[in-house]
Amino acid sequence: MSSPSSVTVRVPAKVNVQLAVAGPRADGFHALANVFLAVSLYDHVTVTPADSLRITCSGPDADQVPLDASNLAARAALALAGRYGRTADVHLHIDKDIPVAGGMAGGSADGAGALLACDALWGTGASRAELLDICASLGSDVPFGLTGGAALGEGRGEVLTPLETGGTFHWVFAVADGGLSTPAVYGECDRLRAASGTDPGPAQPAASPALLAALRAGDAAALASAVSNDLQPAALSLRPSLASTLAAGTEAGALAALVSGSGPTAAFLVKSPEDGERVAAALAASGTCRAVRGAAGPAEGATVVARRP
Repeated sequence: MSSPSSVTVRVPAKVNVQLAVAGPRADGFHALANVFLAVSLYDHVTVTPADSLRITCSGPDADQVPLDASNLAARAALALAGRYGRTADVHLHIDKDIPVAGGMAGGSADGAGALLACDALWGTGASRAELLDICASLGSDVPFGLTGGAALGEGRGEVLTPLETGGTFHWVFAVADGGLSTPAVYGECDRLRAASGTDPGPAQPAASPALLAALRAGDAAALASAVSNDLQPAALSLRPSLASTLAAGTEAGALAALVSGSGPTAAFLVKSPEDGERVAAALAASGTCRAVRGAAGPAEGATVVARRP
């Protein structure tokens, strides 16, 4: 079979239904118990042959996406090319729909999408284990962009264990103005704990048994009672206006409200798509966020959706 002239990969956003954060390790990272759920907000990464590595981006907040070698999509192409002794002479186009710097792993998703797209374009035949190894070298959230579904991330989040889910969970996401720096949020978490004398807990946090049971059962009410995010106080400290967003969604009837990852996107678990529409309308009318999006999970991970001969 001849090589395709372009490949497009669809890759999902994530929400963290549990994010338990230990104290900083010697390498500066934090050990996590990070329960990921992929949701149906997607970026699309299209790769085509080119004279040199080039990145373009379209979609909401595309102007905030770096178009140089710091972009995880570019780093993924370079990493795969280096492993297989070739040059990364490709044009990577990212069609953004995942909020930028919003705590939903959009940049990491693009890295996973570009890796899978380049693998298909070049016909490298890399194994799943090789692709996951490259993902882990790129960033803590990148492996989950490849796998999707639901998973427990341990270590710094890159060591994944797939999790069983018994149904579909419906979400509303409130997108804030501007982003938050993930390193800044972790730094603020450490500062707040030191200032209050809070014990960061065990060196390797554990997933909540109640939360894992709720996922297995597909029980949204039980999941709502179990969700948690250790980074939420830090995100609220750096962006106090998020408290009003969380309150607006809760008052509108969401089962649970929490900051997604390092923020500033706020995530609201709802009973059904119809309840989601009501919560979304209330959030839009509240004036506490820039945009509102509905989604459901679990969603599949990075997937080739188009190949052109």
